[in-house]
Amino acid sequence: MSRRVVVTGIGLICGIGNTTEAVWSALLAGKSGVAPITLFDASQHACKIAAEVKNFDPLQFIEKKELKKMGRFIHFALAAAAEAMASSGLQVTPENDEQVGVYIGSGIGGFDVIEREHTALMEGGPRKISPFFIPASIVNLAAGQVSIRYGAKGPNMASATACTTSAHAIGDSFKIIQRGDADVMIAGGAEGAITPMGIGGFASMRALSTRNEEPERASRPWDKDRDGFVVGEGSGILILEELEFAKKRGAKILGEVVGYGMSGDAYHITSPAPQHEGAFRVMRNALRDAKLQPTDLGYVNAHGTSTPIGDELEAQAIRNLFGEYKVPVSSTKSMTGHLLGGAGGLEAGITLLALRDQMLPPTINLENQDESTIGMDFVPNQARPAKLDYALSNSFGFGGTNGSLIFKRWTE
Repeated sequence: MSRRVVVTGIGLICGIGNTTEAVWSALLAGKSGVAPITLFDASQHACKIAAEVKNFDPLQFIEKKELKKMGRFIHFALAAAAEAMASSGLQVTPENDEQVGVYIGSGIGGFDVIEREHTALMEGGPRKISPFFIPASIVNLAAGQVSIRYGAKGPNMASATACTTSAHAIGDSFKIIQRGDADVMIAGGAEGAITPMGIGGFASMRALSTRNEEPERASRPWDKDRDGFVVGEGSGILILEELEFAKKRGAKILGEVVGYGMSGDAYHITSPAPQHEGAFRVMRNALRDAKLQPTDLGYVNAHGTSTPIGDELEAQAIRNLFGEYKVPVSSTKSMTGHLLGGAGGLEAGITLLALRDQMLPPTINLENQDESTIGMDFVPNQARPAKLDYALSNSFGFGGTNGSLIFKRWTE
């Protein structure tokens, strides 16, 4: 029998809050974190809005001399990991350090560092490139820095599967603990890609909303007037532990991981497969792993990015899987924006909070529901109480990579 895996810590930071409880309160209040871009001059860009992390001081978490050795995504990962570790009460010691691992990914990594150092190269030649350029920007250094910070000597991994990155990191960590390769995993993802190239690149694909005059209304999943997604930034980190390990140290358990599914579309580099059959299969696979039926789920935190095709196809996949059962579905990206590689970690944490407090966060800005989704319950505009035992979180990425996680309310 495989080992049970529980969650004992949650660390969240994004455009609506710099701590887990601040994020959760803002979600339940239906607050948008989308605003005009301040991290760079976006006046020449088609998209001038994003969900930036506000009033963030990395010096709260990182020594000043260390800052330049890390991209912004690593700053966020260390901040979220600090909160997750503090809330879990976990102490890494010489007795357990080899059983504590880290699995933190990023879809893009240090775009900010890459752009900065490219400018240094162009303006001053190769001698002006920082010696910290590579370790500040590569994807696995979020996991590396967190493992160094806490002395975690177990498995040390990073995923880079676009917008499914941190869902895969958490799901893979769940399996690592299940099979006995670690007792604890610090797992999730981080992203800091609100940069001229990041915004410009997505805009050139016509993927981003250009509702620049009404930023807080720009992210509007399943609304017929949606015109693209909004880039967000931040991090979501969970502390996963083997159940008996957590109990032995007296940890407060926040929820249980019970199912993980993966699938590939094998269809297109950016567009989901017809009827999002890859999404259908990944949710089905997660349910099979959890040994559950669709009707056991009380909530789905959807990928729901606010793109015209993606939202419609995810809705089709949910309908195809759930049939007549009208499961409540919401997209918290309507408030947080899309954290890209950090989205799955953020939304896994949100899904656990929904189970903890028996509350469904809303999909805001849903004013005129897309006709193709009429009859579905997207928890429009206002949070509401619900009775939940199990909930699912979806993540889908470019290249047709999909991940679904199922969590269970902790009752023991």
